[in-house]
Amino acid sequence: MTIIAIVGATATGKTAASLALVRAIRAGAAPRYRDAEIINADAMQLYRGMDIGTAKVEAEVRAEVRHHQLDVLDVREEASVAAYQRHARSDIAAIRSRGHLPIVVGGSGLYVRALLDEIDFPGTDAAIRARLEAEAERDGPAALHARLAAVDPVSAERLHPANVRRVVRALEVFELTGRPFSATMPRRRYVAPTYQFGCALEADVLAARIASRTAAMWRAGLAEETEQLMAAGWGRTAAKATGYAQTAAYLRGELSAEQAREAITLATRQLAKKQSTWFRADPRITWLEMNGAAGASEGFDLAPMLEACS
Repeated sequence: MTIIAIVGATATGKTAASLALVRAIRAGAAPRYRDAEIINADAMQLYRGMDIGTAKVEAEVRAEVRHHQLDVLDVREEASVAAYQRHARSDIAAIRSRGHLPIVVGGSGLYVRALLDEIDFPGTDAAIRARLEAEAERDGPAALHARLAAVDPVSAERLHPANVRRVVRALEVFELTGRPFSATMPRRRYVAPTYQFGCALEADVLAARIASRTAAMWRAGLAEETEQLMAAGWGRTAAKATGYAQTAAYLRGELSAEQAREAITLATRQLAKKQSTWFRADPRITWLEMNGAAGASEGFDLAPMLEACS
């Protein structure tokens, strides 16, 4: 049975596309399937309480269409790609057992690949990681990056010295396995029959959508939601999420409300560019040029996805 993945940058209409596909399948457009269910592949939507700032689907939508991998982590926890892979693949197996179509939807590129591709994740060692983090704190990121360059020049070339977390992970893997972290990177080979479809918008249309969405999130109570998360003692990953980090700065008095909204818009545009670069590098993706002016749910042709389901 096929897996459909709908991927792309934030605010390009992935959610609307996935819901339109589910409704078309329920209407009989793909007789092979009785129904479809959605698996989230947005890392920040794994967290409970992070609803407004992640544009998580509303409760009434989740009542209509079954969603998986939403609200599965407390904000104090650190997300794990390996754990996500394990749980989301279990979800796919259960969906298939019901004769339904699994639809993977999200913009977190590594999570998408972890779920769809043949990829194994090396283990972790808290002691090694803590030691490396302490070294980075003591000697500085550049020194740690130089160590990585000596044992794994490929990973060092890919990782900026300031990305301490990834540099630490690469060194941790080398110490655990004796192999460069770059050697663990997967080939583009699916674990099951899969069709990926990418949502894309013209740059000016996407920029306008991001600005509009930021304003809507602020009106919907993003500041209040962020305040609750901060009070809960959110972890490092959640605290750095786009939208929340800037709102937290506003709550600490470091930015005005207008400055915070501008910072969120800018950070979201930067995130969208990064996501687009990631997905455009995958030649297996069929791109659906969305018509943002018409509304994402009406601005594309479902035919390619329905054909893949046949």
